[in-house]
Amino acid sequence: MLNSFFLNGSKSEQSLVQSLVNEQLRMYGVEVYYLPRRYLKTNSVIREVIQSEFKDAYPIEAYVDNYEGYSGQGTILSKFGIENRDDLQLIISKERFEDYISPLLANVPNSKLNSRPKEGDLIYFPLGDRLFEIKFVEHEQPFYQLKKTYVYELRCELFRYEDEVLDTNVEDIDDEIAQIGYIQTLSLIGAGHTATAEATVCANGAVNKITISNMGKNFSSTPLVGFSSAPAGGVTAEGIAAVSYSYPGCKGKSGVVTSIQLTNAGCGYTEPPMITVQGGGGSGFAATTGISTDGSIMFITVTDGGSGYLQAPAVSIGQSAGVFPTFDNTTYQFDSTLYTWDSEFPSPITDAVAISTISTAGIVTDIYVIEGGEGYNAAPLVFIEAPPSLTEGNIGTGTFIFNEVVIGQTSNTSARVKEWNATTNHMEVSIVDGYFQVGEVIVGQESGGRYMIGGYVTDDLVTPYAQNDVIEFEADKIIDFSSQNPFGMP
Repeated sequence: MLNSFFLNGSKSEQSLVQSLVNEQLRMYGVEVYYLPRRYLKTNSVIREVIQSEFKDAYPIEAYVDNYEGYSGQGTILSKFGIENRDDLQLIISKERFEDYISPLLANVPNSKLNSRPKEGDLIYFPLGDRLFEIKFVEHEQPFYQLKKTYVYELRCELFRYEDEVLDTNVEDIDDEIAQIGYIQTLSLIGAGHTATAEATVCANGAVNKITISNMGKNFSSTPLVGFSSAPAGGVTAEGIAAVSYSYPGCKGKSGVVTSIQLTNAGCGYTEPPMITVQGGGGSGFAATTGISTDGSIMFITVTDGGSGYLQAPAVSIGQSAGVFPTFDNTTYQFDSTLYTWDSEFPSPITDAVAISTISTAGIVTDIYVIEGGEGYNAAPLVFIEAPPSLTEGNIGTGTFIFNEVVIGQTSNTSARVKEWNATTNHMEVSIVDGYFQVGEVIVGQESGGRYMIGGYVTDDLVTPYAQNDVIEFEADKIIDFSSQNPFGMP
């Protein structure tokens, strides 16, 4: 029978021991951060956590029980590569957690079990600048001294990232996984502006049409195009060939020449020049030319390449343009100026046809003449289709925020911003839920940033050896968790 005159387990004695423990932890411990996990989505079958985030970080003193350094298996070479399996054991005050952290967690949504540290939460260990995940919480050691426990022993393992969102507003913590996980790189387009160009007309003797009678075969590269020389005082025509390896009837890699694009239609020809192609590894090409006798487009010069183009824009010349508002058969408006066809730009007998090319940066680089038209007694206006971003409105506005959710307005695909470079308009995103589409507008849910996707790279350029997406895709083939019972009937 216990001594009735000794107050074993009284509140005063327990408080004294707890105070001594707290003081020892402050003297010999290290300040760590406790990060509670928010459970956003769990599996309906085995309750596996599908999506979680860490939005809060609470500093608390802890005693490092690993007096010889990290425990665990350390750095090992496994079939998955080099792995770091360091363990860490920390001791924190039970009273400090219950009086300081638990009340703060009471209002945190989706945190679960706020009365004590729980498995799955994270510890940021500043001495090694590392994140550790709590795997087990021991709350009965030392075993009920004076009928009470005073500390929690946290047994932790080095954190393994699984698409968790870490956004605590503590830079030293958030940068731990800023470049970890499967990351896509998006090339975004701002507002952009419309390209402009000017046409030059040859009064007589320009090549205005090329008719291909035999596209040839077996061209493995683009051949050089040659025209017979123009008479003295004239200008010899120049052009480039367009080769296709997927033209209907073209088998395998047997390339054919589908068109000749004029960079300069020449001028002063008195008869149609001969046209030949050389090189490219193919043979059999044959074509004839036609020349104009009454004003034809000689070449088109790009005066402003514009910006924001996703694909080569349409080019319209004179009255063949369909990109400007017409008021009647004789007048039209362009750049707030009203023009009259008959007096200022007489209608041609045959409309010219041209195509454009763009660079990878979305800028118009060249305009080639396909048919020079006829009947131009003055240089016609050249109209280039506006970039699609101009028709969307408010494109190229806002600055994306780290870790905010961005959503594609067409595909409804969502992702988290990892890094945004406003100079190059490149954005790295992770936790991509779906597939973005080129040309759709992407909107930041916090910043309100609006840009158009000009292209994206699904290969992880940040961590080229990451296989997270591949593993997840293959795993979905084994068990489909979209049904309530993946082992039987849905």
